[in-house]
Order: sequence, then C-alpha cells, then structure tokens
Amino acid sequence: MTNASFLANYSIQKWLETCPQGYLESTVYGHKPGAREAEQIFQNEVLREQQIRTTVQLVAGEQCALAASSGLVNAAPDRASKIFLATQTLDEARHVEIFIQRLYDLGVKPEDLETTIKTYANPNLVKFAEVLLEKVDKKDFAAGVVGQNIVLEGMAFSVFEMLHASTADANPKFAQTLSGTIADERRHVGFGENRIGELIKRHPAKKPEIQKMQQEMAKHMLATFHDMFTASARANDAARELRAPDGGRPKAMYQGLNLAEASTEQMEGVLANTVLGEFKTRLARVGLEYRPPAH
Repeated sequence: MTNASFLANYSIQKWLETCPQGYLESTVYGHKPGAREAEQIFQNEVLREQQIRTTVQLVAGEQCALAASSGLVNAAPDRASKIFLATQTLDEARHVEIFIQRLYDLGVKPEDLETTIKTYANPNLVKFAEVLLEKVDKKDFAAGVVGQNIVLEGMAFSVFEMLHASTADANPKFAQTLSGTIADERRHVGFGENRIGELIKRHPAKKPEIQKMQQEMAKHMLATFHDMFTASARANDAARELRAPDGGRPKAMYQGLNLAEASTEQMEGVLANTVLGEFKTRLARVGLEYRPPAH
C-alpha cells in the first residue's frame, strides 16, 4: 500500500463516511431504535446469567482495546498512524458503551455495574489484557499494534462473528449491534497488517520479543475460551429454546458447525481453531511466525 492510499484509507474523513455516516447511521447503541433483547432470555434465569457473563467478557475485552489504542496514539511514529488510532480509540469507546448498555438491557442495574463486571470478568482475559497493556505502557509501538490490532482484534473479530451467527435469527437486536462491531474490527485488523509489516522489516530484531508476547496472549485467550464454554454448558440447552420468529429451525451456522445443535466442546473447538488459523495467516503477512502456547 502506497503512503497516499494508506493516508486515504485510514483518515478521519474515511472513518466518518464509513462508520457514523455509514453502517451506524440511524442506530441507537448500535441497533435500531426501540429494538429489544429476545424475550426468552428473561424467561430463563440460567440463560440470562449466561448472556450477562458473555457480555461482561466483551466489556472487559473492549476496555483493554480502549486503553491500548488510546495509549498507542502517542507512541505512533507518524501522523497517519496517530490519526487512525484516534478513530480506533473512539470505536473502542463506543464498543465499551454499547456492551455496557446491553448489560443494562439485560437487567443489570447501573449501581451494580462494576460489581457485575468484577464478578464475571474471566481472570485469564484479565491476564491477556495485562500482557498487551504492558507493551503499550512501555510505548512499544510495534509490539503494541501486533497485540492490539492483530491478536486482540483478530480474536474479537472471530468471537463477534460466532456470536452473530448464533443470534442472527434468535436475537436481531444483539445481532445488529455485533454487525457494527465486526465492521469496526475488520478495519482495525486491516490497519495492523498494513502498518506492521513495514516496521517488522525495518526492525527484525524485535521478532522474538513480539512472538513471545503473541504466544503468551494466545495461552490466556485459549484458557478464556475453555472457561467460558465450560461455564455456559448449563445454558446451552436453554439457548436452543431461542427460535426464529416464524418458529422454524434456527439458522446458526458458523464455520460449518450448526451452533443450535453443537455441544459446548464443539463450539470451543471451532472457535479456537478459527482464531488460531487467522493468527497464523495474519502474522505471516507481516513477517512473523505464530508460536503456539506451551500448554
């Protein structure tokens, strides 16, 4: 990508046209005004708790992304990257806000928000964030962008796609919210790939350190997946009760797996394999080698 096209693709003007004046136009917290969560969620406390637990992980992940993208603005070595990361910071702040709003929509009271986040935030996801934010705090731009825009955003992209597939018919309100975040994450990952490849070529000595960071983040990510799918096992049957509005069979296909019928072990496996496959491809594009976790 030439410098001119880089500037055009990641400018504030492009962001305005694509995001607030594009797929988010006429939305409220990422969805149509007046849209509501699926009523079945409130008829089953196990399912509602599972939805709260899942949404808390989204809040925790997006709070990490907000801290990372805002911290990387001053670490960026050029104006174009600073400008893009400023738009990404607003994207991540929006994500935090819309997922917190979903917690409210699920019945969490504002005065209970912080306690709810603290109760349900997965410890492995917290460690995942700490690995990334340590690099950001040190103003290590190359490592920070790999951790943020390739590892974290790559994970979020696949998680959001899986959640979207599972809710497209059963919960259109949440599915539309996810559609906007998926579009944002696609743009963020594209920036990471286009920006970091050049830096890796200029600073090949940083490869081992960045690859070690990726390895550690992958370990905590996989542990988070395992914890979350294990915790949601009881809600899996309840979730199957969410049916398409016409009463037909749910359309919940993701990577060839019917999520409406799959076990939690199958869902964990397909998500982990999808994310790791994307990691390998994207890291290779920027001149890095994927390192699997030791355990």
